[in-house]
Amino acid sequence: MLLPVVEYLPQTVLSRLEIYMTLESEWEPRIVGFLCKWCSYAGADLAGTSRKKYLPNIGIVKVPCSGRVDPLFIVKGLRMGFDGVLVSGCHPGDCHYQTGNYRARRRLAITKEFLEYLGVEPQRIQASWVSASEGAKFAEVVNEVTREVREIGANRLFADERNGTKAAKGS
Repeated sequence: MLLPVVEYLPQTVLSRLEIYMTLESEWEPRIVGFLCKWCSYAGADLAGTSRKKYLPNIGIVKVPCSGRVDPLFIVKGLRMGFDGVLVSGCHPGDCHYQTGNYRARRRLAITKEFLEYLGVEPQRIQASWVSASEGAKFAEVVNEVTREVREIGANRLFADERNGTKAAKGS
């Protein structure tokens, strides 16, 4: 399943997540990747132009900076049924917006802790730092994240809500 790339606009991101979830197939991990346009997205592009092989389980959302990834995008993706989330940006210290990747790192740590409290496995949310010249590394990251998510299985959180049913009271 090859998912198209989408530009960053909050309403566009949320509507694109809905489109990604309508793609039907037998279960394979579905991962949404929020990639910084300066480094990680360019690294993904290099992986493609260099014909590096990586699993097609990721839908890429190009964001201006990894620091702009709203934790609500992560929650919304998991709530919609994505099995994993990858946030990838410039290497620490190399952010085009100076401190965006440090902000992303702090936000992800807090978001993972909060989601773990809610019952979400922390392995579902991953971060990586990939520069524009690291196409091979991007391919490795996608394969590794997909493998880890495959090991923990499908995201069952909010499954009743996605299927249009309400969980029985008291269960």
